[in-house]
Amino acid sequence: MKMNYFVVGTNDMAAARTFYDTLFSQSGLQSMSPSERMTYWLGKDFAFAVAKPFDTLPATNGNGTMVGFCVGGHAEVRRLHALATDLGGDCEGAPNQRGPKFSAYVRDLDGNKMCFSD
Repeated sequence: MKMNYFVVGTNDMAAARTFYDTLFSQSGLQSMSPSERMTYWLGKDFAFAVAKPFDTLPATNGNGTMVGFCVGGHAEVRRLHALATDLGGDCEGAPNQRGPKFSAYVRDLDGNKMCFSD
């Protein structure tokens, strides 16, 4: 397993874009915005994003924050999602194809959101 990407929440996408565009300006990362609520900075084996929380509540240092794990294939995504929910985690999105990734979302026992993807 390796780290896949990291997302932090924002309440002001324009300000967040300006901040991170400037912060990453010499890093060689490519910026992309697949929607009005999310902006990514991508590089080789690197992905970082800011997002307005999906539930539309204000972003905090937890709401809108998610850790993503690249776990291999579809079977491993399904296995880890099932295991996490069996261990008491909450399903935040069943295994499914989402854009270019097959992924599943769970919250751990403390409410921290994680994504498992291929």
